[in-house]
Amino acid sequence: MIDPDAHRRADTVVIFTEDADWHTRTLRLAIEKQGLRVLVLSLNDCGFAIGETPHGLLIPGLDGALPAAVFIRVIAKGTTEQITVRLSLLHALRELGVKVMNDARAIERCVDKSMTSFLIAKAGLPTPRTFVREDRAAMQALVDEAPGDSVLKPMFGAQGKGIRRIAPRDALPEPEKVGGVYYLQEFVEGRQNDGMFQDWRVYVVGGRAISAMIRRSERWITNIHQGAAGIPAPVDGIAAAYAVRATHAVGADYAGVDLIEDAQGRFTVLEVNSMPAWKGLQRTTDIDVAGAMAGHLVASLGARATA
Repeated sequence: MIDPDAHRRADTVVIFTEDADWHTRTLRLAIEKQGLRVLVLSLNDCGFAIGETPHGLLIPGLDGALPAAVFIRVIAKGTTEQITVRLSLLHALRELGVKVMNDARAIERCVDKSMTSFLIAKAGLPTPRTFVREDRAAMQALVDEAPGDSVLKPMFGAQGKGIRRIAPRDALPEPEKVGGVYYLQEFVEGRQNDGMFQDWRVYVVGGRAISAMIRRSERWITNIHQGAAGIPAPVDGIAAAYAVRATHAVGADYAGVDLIEDAQGRFTVLEVNSMPAWKGLQRTTDIDVAGAMAGHLVASLGARATA
């Protein structure tokens, strides 16, 4: 019999990542300031031990115990089988009553851009017309008949990598170049400033927009990792409100939400990132992003304890 309460380490938070980078170090310090012990692990090193441990999981460094919470910073690339097991471990931790931030459901919804777009639209938020199919000929027909440009994105991607702008009648790449799935989104012409392209990144934690920036670039791809510059943006307007609703729609504790504003001042939600970087945002604003996430994590543990 699995006993989820056996030997629980109420003072320990596990950060799952693949690299002790700036984000991991900053988050670790923020959590430790809250009085909790932090253990940094890779999901690759964990597994199931059903019938061996009291809770059925194998987590190094805890002597058979469960942590109070886990924070997902990075899940490594792998085979379908490897990714399935790693997400199953996160599902299992949630089933055992461990606070998982963000949990596997939110990660699955955000990693899969088609489901993110579906949930954003289902929540009644403005989002570009989006088509996702495996049939190259059908998708090529959409491109050929489109009144304007489209954006071809990898289903699983981040930091603006692999994104292509497709003009009407441009040839789509072969299926093997896109993992056999075409994710095609209507191109939204955003408001420009002094000839610079721009969009918004709003950071949401615990149901509240805590920080935001406008990203500006000479190129239409405006990710910070692609060379864009950030300037502080307000967190009390429609962009922030949409970001909070989008984060709720995917079931995330925290998220980086990308939006674009058109020439008429109307906002459109583009993406929700469940494992976002915040270094560029931290350089742009004076908000302690890691501190906000650590505070929300501790508050969530307190709420569970008194429930």
